[in-house]
Amino acid sequence: MYQSAPQTPTQPRPRRRRPLWPAVLAPVLVAMALIVAQPLWHQPSRPTAEATLPTTSRIPGTVPQLPWPSTGQAAVAVDGVGDLGNHGTQTPVPIGSVAKVMTAYVVLTDHPLRVGEPGPSLTVSAEQAAAYPAEQARGESLVRVAAGARFTQREALQAVLLPSANNMARILAAWDAGSVAAFVAKMNAMATGLGMTNTRYTDPAGLAPDTVSTAVDQVILTRKAMALPAFAEIVAQPRATLPVAGTVTNYNHLLGQDGVVGVKTGSTDQAGGCFTFASVAKVGSAQFLVVGAILGQPGKDTPAQLRSVFAATTPLVRAAAAALGVHTVVPAGREVATVRGPLGTGTTLRAGQNLDVIGWPGLDVRLGTEIPTMPREFTAGAEHGRALATVGNQPAVGTALRADDRLEPPGVWDRLTRR
Repeated sequence: MYQSAPQTPTQPRPRRRRPLWPAVLAPVLVAMALIVAQPLWHQPSRPTAEATLPTTSRIPGTVPQLPWPSTGQAAVAVDGVGDLGNHGTQTPVPIGSVAKVMTAYVVLTDHPLRVGEPGPSLTVSAEQAAAYPAEQARGESLVRVAAGARFTQREALQAVLLPSANNMARILAAWDAGSVAAFVAKMNAMATGLGMTNTRYTDPAGLAPDTVSTAVDQVILTRKAMALPAFAEIVAQPRATLPVAGTVTNYNHLLGQDGVVGVKTGSTDQAGGCFTFASVAKVGSAQFLVVGAILGQPGKDTPAQLRSVFAATTPLVRAAAAALGVHTVVPAGREVATVRGPLGTGTTLRAGQNLDVIGWPGLDVRLGTEIPTMPREFTAGAEHGRALATVGNQPAVGTALRADDRLEPPGVWDRLTRR
């Protein structure tokens, strides 16, 4: 029987030991790759802009010197722009029929009118009509009335503001408040609310010498009154036709001259010649309302007093209009903001055009910027944001900002080498 040869047991092969360096090196390489690649997958931060424009500026040049009257007191302002100044001691003095500006303002505040609207009617009582002869004997400024005569609110205001009717001022006051005394209380409350700290009314006509104010206070009131369209419309009328009285004329003889569009004369022995005025000044296509008040002008009677105050008003109106002009407060090319981007990138934003305002030398101007969130990149000369300038309470004017240089995110090499 065939038998196989005995087999020798096989020996197990010795196991080869794997090197340790791949296991150690691999995490190191991954970590290094993460460190190197991190700048590549993280988006660089957006550029930021820092304004370098000051917050205020002053129009350069010589401050205008106005031809103030040699006596009395005066004040002038340009509505929406600012005060051109005042002259004389601003102590309370009698103001005559200038007081009727407040009378009309209170009535129109209580009973607003649209332009051309007649408004409600009021009826002259027998007692009010019977007072006419005594009022006339005192030499008051009046319109003829009759018991039972009906005046619309608009007609009553025309009587008060154009021929300066004292009797109609009292009739209108009683119609509005129930009595003259109650109406005078309204006048003083209104003055307090407007900040007219040196003003006190004792009658709605201004005949009483203890109805007193200052030029500065009357400018405050005249600006507010001229903002009422119905008031501005009435004081600009040269004449009006009224019940009983017929056609009456405006005592403002400067109306229509040098842009004058109102407002109210006043004259008594104690007050002298007084006048609050409004005129329209034009600068290019823009129009501005010049408002002023002159009190205490000399004269022996009403005609002389009014001639005196008109003579003092004309040069003031002309000088105020001449003071207004166009002035550059931020020239084209002026640096307005600095832009800083990632890794040292950046540029400068400059005014693309002259930033101009209307005013006069010495006037303060508020400056500012509107710069939206910066994009990650833009080309040289690209517009971004605006420089702004504001005078008084006018709307801000602006000019676009332009970039000096191209701004773009840093490239791969910069992100790897300039971290």
